[in-house]
Amino acid sequence: MKIMVNQVGYELAAPSKKAVADQPGIYVLKSASGEKVWQGQAGAAVEDPLCGEKLYPLDFGAVRTAGKYYMEGPDGAQSDSFVIQKDVLADVHNAMIKALYFQRCGCALEEKYAGPYIHAACHMADSEVYGETGHILDARGGWHDAGDYGRYITPAAVTIGHLLYAYQLYPRAFAEQLNIPESGNGVADVLNECRYELEWMLKMQRKDGAVYHKLTAWQHAPFVMPEKDLDTFYAFAVSSLAAADFCAVMALAARVYRSIDSVFATQMEEAARLSWKWLTENPEPLLFHNPEGSNTGEYGDAADADERLWAAAEMMLLAAEQGEAADAYVEVLRRILATGLKVTDFGWTDVAGFAAMAVLTDSGKTAGEEIRKTFRQAVLAEADRLVGLQPQNAFALGMAPEDFCWGSNMVVTNRGILLALACETAAETEAAGRIPAYREAIQAQIDYLLGKNITGYSFVTGFGDHAYRYPHLRTTAADGIEKPMPGWVSGGPNRKPGDELGIRMIPAGTPPMKCYLDREECYSLNEITIYWNSSAVFVTAFLRSIAQ
Repeated sequence: MKIMVNQVGYELAAPSKKAVADQPGIYVLKSASGEKVWQGQAGAAVEDPLCGEKLYPLDFGAVRTAGKYYMEGPDGAQSDSFVIQKDVLADVHNAMIKALYFQRCGCALEEKYAGPYIHAACHMADSEVYGETGHILDARGGWHDAGDYGRYITPAAVTIGHLLYAYQLYPRAFAEQLNIPESGNGVADVLNECRYELEWMLKMQRKDGAVYHKLTAWQHAPFVMPEKDLDTFYAFAVSSLAAADFCAVMALAARVYRSIDSVFATQMEEAARLSWKWLTENPEPLLFHNPEGSNTGEYGDAADADERLWAAAEMMLLAAEQGEAADAYVEVLRRILATGLKVTDFGWTDVAGFAAMAVLTDSGKTAGEEIRKTFRQAVLAEADRLVGLQPQNAFALGMAPEDFCWGSNMVVTNRGILLALACETAAETEAAGRIPAYREAIQAQIDYLLGKNITGYSFVTGFGDHAYRYPHLRTTAADGIEKPMPGWVSGGPNRKPGDELGIRMIPAGTPPMKCYLDREECYSLNEITIYWNSSAVFVTAFLRSIAQ
């Protein structure tokens, strides 16, 4: 028998607290000492297409007493433990940010900050510009992007975008210090950590404003500690994808850091303007493909309209902040929107959702009502679609079977971001009455991530009785430490596994939510990335903000 719960826990004042079981009957909530505190009948059966089982929802929202609990089924089976308390997501939220510190490249991780997860400074040599003999680049710094040691501009921009918008919208969720080297300097640690990445990104811009797409070795390193990876790193070709994402995030960061460090903000503003100039002088897409024989992450894309849309939106806000005319940027927004581009995604392939975020959270309403309406209608329509998916599965998840792809947990959390933006947007429209439904849907996305799913795993290392343990992450595999560093979000179930072990061990036709293995070899199921974490951080920031 299975009883699936959010293994981290539930917010004390939440009107609903939901679990899922695979049997009908009476369920009992018990305290850690075994005392019965709630009893209830499981809800009506749901034939769940996401996992291929008949499941029964439970709601124990009437429990408003803080404590540690477990659910007991009619046959005596017990769920994983969880807590009910105020600000229940604080620890996992902070750990998911702190995880980025463990990805720092170009510096040693010291015990007083990293605990047992120390290593020497890595990747300290200069890099070569691929295809330009003798062109050397100092590109030390930044975060390792994922389970490998590469650093890539487009996912870096998306990660920073998630974090800076979360900080702008929900600053109280970022009040705690994270025990990183900059802690206590008077700046929120999320901004301290973002700065480490932003300073690296600035090194990837050419003098003409173009931006190198990525910085990697020719081949992925074996599973060794980062300081043991001594292969030559290359700055690979510039792309309009990288230039536009870079432009967008530098313009955004310039505004955020203006009151914190005006010199750094000005440096980023000038970089944003230079890349915008390059983009206007190079209007045709300049896409990216790996050179033949190189196997590091490509982060390729078939078009750059969404990247240019985001850049235009952020440049518009930068111009407005500086008291400049923004008409040229507004016209770019209008022209790209006229193509019918989808504007509700927040991943590295499609960043148009960030343009919607920029326009719809702009208190000055710089883009004008016509453009704001286009974005608002798209966001609310997508939010309503996601809410409409909830009754179709027992987990009230805004996912369909086909949504379980490589990195499905980012789909889960990015949809949480979209729903959060809908909450911000709906307040000024006739959709205001739907905000409670959007909030419930966001909670369901996080409940899933933290254990209320058919695999029985919490998909964040170190959080939950059955948190996954074996991420596809070179440092964790090579450091000799039994437990992985806490706070890493797994890629999650993938209905089309792409790695050898996943293909071999998961039978064809397996329901999508069950297509998961907690194995470090399974990069298509269990890798980590900086942008899966940042997406989840945005959602937990939202939930913390409405709980406070």
